[in-house]
Amino acid sequence: MSDETIKTTEAAPKQSAVKVGQIPASQPKNRKRNRVGRGHAAGQGKTCGRGIKGQRARTSVRRGFEGGQNPLQRRLPQRRGVSQRALNIGVFRKSYAEVNVGRLEATCETGAVVTIESLIDAGVVKSAGDGLRVLGVGELTKPLTVRARHFTKSAKAKIEAAGGSAELI
Repeated sequence: MSDETIKTTEAAPKQSAVKVGQIPASQPKNRKRNRVGRGHAAGQGKTCGRGIKGQRARTSVRRGFEGGQNPLQRRLPQRRGVSQRALNIGVFRKSYAEVNVGRLEATCETGAVVTIESLIDAGVVKSAGDGLRVLGVGELTKPLTVRARHFTKSAKAKIEAAGGSAELI
């Protein structure tokens, strides 16, 4: 390579990255409908893109049709009521806002009444869900009045050992 070619390639301006608005569309938005079956010489004439003979060449076949065979929905036994799948994916499952006892120790003052609303205001939990569930991880030394939907055994024992009370709502 000569020095002149090196200079011309280095002097070429750098191109910026392509932006989304600059990418050309692959197809126009208002594309004209292809009229098929207009003579032998036409692009989609004669068989009109349906192949040669057969049921699908002559008429449309509904979705799920199995050629006269007993269809799948009739081969399977009938099931009524709540399905196991609905139970497994948690249609009826409750979602609680969970907080540990150690977190209450760090965020609440002595003698405070702890509710789901006060924890949302303090930024400890994001949303109420179906209520508050207090878990027993951590230590608690302050007497607190905690009002929640559910307490674990260890959480209730730690709250009462610290001189507070655990109230179910």
